[in-house]
Amino acid sequence: MAKKTRPTTGRRERPRKRAEQQRSIKTRASILNAAIAEFAERGFEGASIRAIADRLGLQHPLITYHYRNKDILWRAAAEHAFAQIRTEWDISAPEASDLSPLARLHQEYATLFRYTVAFPEFHRFMRQEALTNNPRLKWVAEAVLAPFLARLLPQIIEAQKQGLVPKVDPILFHYMMIRS
Repeated sequence: MAKKTRPTTGRRERPRKRAEQQRSIKTRASILNAAIAEFAERGFEGASIRAIADRLGLQHPLITYHYRNKDILWRAAAEHAFAQIRTEWDISAPEASDLSPLARLHQEYATLFRYTVAFPEFHRFMRQEALTNNPRLKWVAEAVLAPFLARLLPQIIEAQKQGLVPKVDPILFHYMMIRS
């Protein structure tokens, strides 16, 4: 017996597929934001996928569908937060812009400050990890903070050469800027 196939024009499937993709992106973003809040409040050891699901009113299998385990979820949450900051940096102080190093630094640190004010859980999320020596701390330093610093340090050095910021170790200057 011949199998019946439904003719497809491609037009009907695309909007539906796009809507599903958008919904999936929004779901993942809400999971990651809730994860940051949970990890900020309870630390990695005290947080649970079930508690994150409860924050969202979701069943926890939906979270494990997107993020197999707590470690993967934590890493995705860290990447998500830093990606949001980088996106704002690219809007307010694009790397190819004609902003001076000092103006770029000002925009980038102001963006970081605004993000932390709007999403205070982010700061607590990062501080929780700094309190213990664990593999996540090393991973975030290499995978997330190193690229961040690779963007900021050359600007700090150039602003120092121009006499616009104090001539101290550039990494020390950076941490003075972000210290709460």
